[in-house]
Amino acid sequence: MKRERYASVWDAIEDDPAVAENLKLRSSLMVALKRRIQREGLTQAQAAKLLGVTQPRISNLMRGKINAFSLDLLVGMATTAGLRVTMRVQKAA
Repeated sequence: MKRERYASVWDAIEDDPAVAENLKLRSSLMVALKRRIQREGLTQAQAAKLLGVTQPRISNLMRGKINAFSLDLLVGMATTAGLRVTMRVQKAA
């Protein structure tokens, strides 16, 4: 049995490279937002008010429910949280 190696878990579970890239970006933003909320010691209700979403949305964020979030929403939440979002584009390997 031959072992395949992938750059990320998203590449391993998603055949479409565009979808895998979108998942990578959403995952990174979700991790950054979760860390920010935890670092500030915010409750889910406080985080929801700060970010302009509902508490159940924050619950989904904290539990890693990636399919509940669009890239656009996560960028908006990150900037509202005081995070700076940058993007780097390069040729695929």
